[in-house]
Amino acid sequence: MIATLAPPATAQTTLSPYTEQKLDWGACGFQAEVPVECALMTVPRDWADPASGDELKVQVSRVVATGEDGSLGIVVTNPGGPGGQGTDLPAALAQLQPELNAGYDLVGMDPRGTGRLGSYEELPKDMLTCEVPAGRLPDGPLDARDRSPESIAENQKTARAIAEACQSLAVTPYITTWQTAHDLDLLRSLFGVDKINYVGYSYGSWLGAKYASMFPEHAGRMVLDSNVDWQGRLMEDFEDFPRMGQRQIDDVFLPWATRIAPEIFGETVAEARAAVERGREVAAEYGIDGNSYDGMFIGNGSQTGWVLTLLVIGAMAADEEALDGLSLSKEDRSILDRVSRDRFGVPATKLTRALVIKNNLGQDDYLPAPLTRFAVACGDQPTETTEWYQRLSDRQGPRYPYGGWQYGLSEVCGPWTDEPLQELPTLPREVRDDILVVQGEFDPQTSYEQAMQAVRKAPGVNVVRVDDSPFHGQYAIQGNYCVDGVVNNFLINGSATDEAICSSVPLPLEEKIHPVEGPVDDYLDDHSDGRGGSLVQVVDSVLALLLGERISRLNQ
Repeated sequence: MIATLAPPATAQTTLSPYTEQKLDWGACGFQAEVPVECALMTVPRDWADPASGDELKVQVSRVVATGEDGSLGIVVTNPGGPGGQGTDLPAALAQLQPELNAGYDLVGMDPRGTGRLGSYEELPKDMLTCEVPAGRLPDGPLDARDRSPESIAENQKTARAIAEACQSLAVTPYITTWQTAHDLDLLRSLFGVDKINYVGYSYGSWLGAKYASMFPEHAGRMVLDSNVDWQGRLMEDFEDFPRMGQRQIDDVFLPWATRIAPEIFGETVAEARAAVERGREVAAEYGIDGNSYDGMFIGNGSQTGWVLTLLVIGAMAADEEALDGLSLSKEDRSILDRVSRDRFGVPATKLTRALVIKNNLGQDDYLPAPLTRFAVACGDQPTETTEWYQRLSDRQGPRYPYGGWQYGLSEVCGPWTDEPLQELPTLPREVRDDILVVQGEFDPQTSYEQAMQAVRKAPGVNVVRVDDSPFHGQYAIQGNYCVDGVVNNFLINGSATDEAICSSVPLPLEEKIHPVEGPVDDYLDDHSDGRGGSLVQVVDSVLALLLGERISRLNQ
């Protein structure tokens, strides 16, 4: 049964243990270059029944405003996911955008179920996971391009096992956007402010839009960066991964690869595609399943991810000496070496097939499965069935081979059987002038089309389109002066930006922009005078690159 949208009519005495708590600020479990404090906030497990007595704790953080005139309020941040931990994001944004931190306290939260962010080398403390029995998982390599009944059944095993393990936990129905939005509003009240200002990436666009929809009177200036269709279905974004990913590969990544490494990829997209397929064949010879290889191209939305993929294909598809023969500048080689050392422990010229295989092509698996990722994606709204997703795989595979065959068979929401406890509202008209949508043209994780669907359903929101950008996450990450300036002007001064256009930044290892035809160009044909500034810089901040990689990986 679907609950009503209105906040529960609970007596103030029931909520007082939560609304009257004092946050005990202290040291965080992670290192930062700017002063940051953390605290634990106690929340009811179920905001629809806070009197039940069951509670959860979420970690929150703050970076206090540095300006002499005091704070303009708070900007709450979210890196996406679902289930991305966010307590380190305020410190990163404060370092990358000091102008914003001068006016605002920057606030983060590790959403319910994600535990407390600490060392990246181990699972976060108190993180909720779904323990999947090893006997329920596939035995042997998987290749979703194999359409035999046996292969399809094996590919579906992991999704079914994760869904059953996650739904067996009593807390699962309460790890949802509806509940987390209430946590955000509690955080607002504990800071003693009337409105939340907000910066959210990817799934964070969904969370921010739903907060503004549920608590419009407390929604301040909201920046939604790299958007799902927050007026529609959250799962529609994941279902579109194969199409948007294939477009990015064919139209942007492979042409870039031919310019950077023609020794490996050839000089045409057709030759580059053949090189990628050669690498797949070599990977199979070494016992690497096709799904792991194709997975390199799914949701590859960060600059670091592009460089990593270039390295892996170079090691797999070409002779190992090919990486040593690339015609690159000293500075570009240093970028390759940094990424290679971080991921494989050796400089790029020492990267071998054996090291790539040992590290499973750079892919993470889902085990132990993070509960928040699946509880939110599958629990916010009614799901489709396993059979529906198999038919989607049948349709998408021939058109989008790198992700289409695999996605529909691996979707955990297919075998998910729990019905959502609440219905999420859409964005009301009265808050739309305080919403700023920022979207890259060739984002492979939240498509331009999905973002524009939301915009069309919510006329009145502010929009910044980033022409030619193939990356996930724009503000503060890509070194784009135009984007950063528009967002900061909106957050600090409240300046509306009706239909702005920003140029992209050069792709990794390049110094100029190579224009690509796409949906933003169609928009420009009708709005020829709508282009914004094109002043850009190549990202040279390690922090920005790492933040971009993390946001991309969180939202895969």
